[in-house]
Amino acid sequence: MNDPAMGRHFAIVAVRFTGIAFILLGILALRGAIDLADGAGYVLIAVGLLEVFLVPMILVRRWRTPRQ
Repeated sequence: MNDPAMGRHFAIVAVRFTGIAFILLGILALRGAIDLADGAGYVLIAVGLLEVFLVPMILVRRWRTPRQ
């Protein structure tokens, strides 16, 4: 099974999971559970939100099959 759609779907899911991980790390940083500055926590949350909501839409548009 050498379907490029399967690889693209996996990439989109992986981007979303890394975004969720960034959000969780940012929350942990803000709560003081890990030793990071508050600014780094806010940056991690912002980047995570972009990866969860914006990057998958960009990838879908980029990989869309061209109209004929």
